[in-house]
Amino acid sequence: MARRRLAALRSNLSMDLSPLRESRDYRLLVVGSVVTGLGTQATLVALPYQLYVQTRSPALTGLLGAFELAPLIAMSLWGGAIADRTDRRRLLLLVQIVLVLLSAGLAAGAYAGEPPIALLYVLGALLAGGNAVQNVCRTAIVPNVVPADRLRPALALNFGLMQVTMVVGPALGGVLIATGGLGTTYAFDAVTCLGMVASVLPLSPQPPRAVAADDVGVWRSIVDGLRFVRSRRALMGSFAIDLSAMTFGMPRTLFPVLSVSVYHAGATGTGLLNASVSVGATAAALTAGWLSSARRLGRIVIVAVVVWGLAIALAGAVPSLLFAVLCLAVAGAADSVSAVCRSTINQTVTPDAMRGRMSSVFSLVVQSGPRLGDVEGGAVASLTSARVSVVSGGLACVVGAGLVALAFPALAAYDVDHAEAELAAENAVVPAGARPG
Repeated sequence: MARRRLAALRSNLSMDLSPLRESRDYRLLVVGSVVTGLGTQATLVALPYQLYVQTRSPALTGLLGAFELAPLIAMSLWGGAIADRTDRRRLLLLVQIVLVLLSAGLAAGAYAGEPPIALLYVLGALLAGGNAVQNVCRTAIVPNVVPADRLRPALALNFGLMQVTMVVGPALGGVLIATGGLGTTYAFDAVTCLGMVASVLPLSPQPPRAVAADDVGVWRSIVDGLRFVRSRRALMGSFAIDLSAMTFGMPRTLFPVLSVSVYHAGATGTGLLNASVSVGATAAALTAGWLSSARRLGRIVIVAVVVWGLAIALAGAVPSLLFAVLCLAVAGAADSVSAVCRSTINQTVTPDAMRGRMSSVFSLVVQSGPRLGDVEGGAVASLTSARVSVVSGGLACVVGAGLVALAFPALAAYDVDHAEAELAAENAVVPAGARPG
C-alpha cells in the first residue's frame, strides 16, 4: 500500500513529458524557444551593463526601459492581429530573422568600440518589439500542435523550461561578458536566434483555423481582440489578478537595496535574490503533474496569488538573506502554479481565431506588471524603507487577490472541463481555414 501511495505521489508530482513524445512540432517549438531564450536573457544582462559602462549614469541606464515600452505595446498588439490572419510559422520565422540582424548590429557596435548611446536605445527598443511579436506567435501556436488533453502539461513544461532559461541565461551572459566581451555576448544571441530559425523551418504551417475577413483592417482587428478579452470575464480576472500580483508584489527593483543595505551581501546577494524566484518557479513547473487532473483552476490561481503575496511579505520581514531566499523561492513556486493555470484558462476560453490577439494582451500584462512594480516599490521605499515597501506590497497583493475574486466571480467559477467543451463547440462553428464574412 505504501509503495502504491508513493508511486501515485511521484506520478502526480512528475512532469508529464507526453507532449514532447507525441508532437514533433511541439518538440521543435520547445527546443527553439529554449535555445533563443538563453540568448535573449544574456542580452538582457549585456545591454544595461553596456549602457552603464559607457555612461556611468543609472538614470540613462534605466531610461532603456522607457524606450522599450512603446514598441513593446505597439508590436504586441500588431503582432497579435497579424498572427490571427496569417501563417504563424511564417511570421515567427520572419521575426527571428529580424532579431538575428538586430543582435548582429549590437555585436558589430560592441566590437567597433563604444557605439552612440542613441543607437543602443534604438536597437534595444527594436529588440523589445521583436521579442514581443515572437512571444505572441509562440503562445498562439502551442494549442494547435498538441492534443487538447495534453495542453496543460504542454503549457507547464513550456513555462518550466522558460524559467530555466531565466536562471541559466543571465548567468551565462555574465560569463560571456567577462570572458569574451559584449560583442561575443551579442553574437551569441544572434546565433541562438538562428537556432530558432532552424527549429521553425521544418515546423508544419500554422495558419489560424479561422481568420478575419480580408476587408477588416489591422486596427479594427486589434479593437475586436480587445473587445473579446473584455467580454470573457474569467479571462479578464486572470489578467487582473496577475497585474495586481506583479504591480504590488514583485520587488525586483528593491533586491539590490535589500542586499546592500539590509543583508550586506553586495552583488552576490542581489543575484541570489533574483535567481531564487526563478529557481522556485522552475521546481514547481517541473513537478506540476498534479495540475493535469485539476478542474477548478481559477480557485487555484487565487490561492497561489495569496501564497505569493504572503511569501513576498515574509521575505521583506525576515532577518537574514538565507530566509529571504527561501521565501522568494516559495513565492516563485506559487507564481509558477498560477502561471500554468492562467495560461490554461486563457487558452481554453479563447477560440483559435482570437488566440493571437488574446496572447498579445497576455504579453502586455506579463511585461508591464513588473515594470509598474518597479515604480511602486521604488516610490514606497523612498518614502519609508525597502523592508516596509516589500512587506506592504506583499500584503497589498493579498488584498488585491481578494478584490479581483469579488470583481470577477467567473474566475473562481472556472471549470476546465466545461470550458474545453464550450471551446470545442465554438471552434467547430467555423471550419478550418474558412473566412467568416
